[in-house]
Amino acid sequence: MLLKTFGWSFAVTAVGLVAAVFYGGWEALGIVAILSVLEISLSFDNAVVNAGILKKMNAFWQKIFLTVGVLIAVFGMRLVFPVVIVAISAKMGMIEAVDLALNNKDRYQELVTDAHPAIAAFGGMFLLMIFLDFIFEDRDIQWLRWIERPLAKLGKVDMLSVCISLIVLLITSFTFATHAHQHGGAHADKAQTVLIAGIAGLITYMIVGGLSGYFEDKLEEEEEREHEEEEEAARTGKKRSPVVLAGQAAFFMFLYLEVLDASFSFDGVIGAFAITNDIVLMALGLGIGAMYVRSLTVYLVRQGTLDDYVYLEHGAHYAIGALAVILMVTIQYEINEVVTGLVGVVLIAWSFWSSVRRNRALAAAEAGAGEKAEISSGV
Repeated sequence: MLLKTFGWSFAVTAVGLVAAVFYGGWEALGIVAILSVLEISLSFDNAVVNAGILKKMNAFWQKIFLTVGVLIAVFGMRLVFPVVIVAISAKMGMIEAVDLALNNKDRYQELVTDAHPAIAAFGGMFLLMIFLDFIFEDRDIQWLRWIERPLAKLGKVDMLSVCISLIVLLITSFTFATHAHQHGGAHADKAQTVLIAGIAGLITYMIVGGLSGYFEDKLEEEEEREHEEEEEAARTGKKRSPVVLAGQAAFFMFLYLEVLDASFSFDGVIGAFAITNDIVLMALGLGIGAMYVRSLTVYLVRQGTLDDYVYLEHGAHYAIGALAVILMVTIQYEINEVVTGLVGVVLIAWSFWSSVRRNRALAAAEAGAGEKAEISSGV
């Protein structure tokens, strides 16, 4: 089971490390290994959240997530995305941006760093909305009840998460503009860019999340219809195409997963420049890490881990909230990537331990109830 799920990740790791050695020797191998670990540590919460969505999708779309989705994640976000950002921010063509990335790495890193405020604002707003919509929802299972109960009551106010996100964005852009003016105004013109990028992130979430939510609500109807068609196909002997089996609901959830993964990858791509400005090594290291995150997502789904450890999803969403805040803060201040990674790992480890304690308590209660039943029957 483990080899089947992580087989492609192991293969990509081997190929990536060998490619790194041929490209830049043993030093390149070390950089790629470090970047892989960085990506996995920063994206573990991504795997948990993805698993919560992926478990609602059928086997066909889970395979699409592991194939097409990996191509988008590895090549799109870890290789193409940084080049596109440079091309847009520097107002140059893609070919020129690629040439810059390969032949003038210092200038390339400088341009990506200049684009960081807009990237952080977009990703921060998208992730903040995910966290707020989760925390404002009234749930049967609550982890930190002293926080979640009052927030669930507040969540009954319509559009509260949107209002809070816009307030955070306004405060961030205003603070950024004020700080820039006080220090010579070098980045004063980027305050407007931050505001626009943040609004774009909010709109992206509302469009993709809204479509995903709409079709998720129809998922039960879709599953019932598919079950009926399967029974009919079994009677008539006709085969149905996997695309029909997948349905619109799975497609839009897949789209939502890809946008979510893109938002999670922002911090990894930006953080990678603290280690290297070589786009080839960056793509190899982050790509290997992205493969493990993908495999871990599928492993969590197939093992039913989220059902067994019910607070894991809570911990992951708190990590998302923390990452959103960190991204917004990094618009103005620098935060070490180790801190970013540790926050997510600590929150998820805490939620896992809480789940284990809950399971032990439930098992003890059931055992106690069984003993009482035996005693009463014996009497």
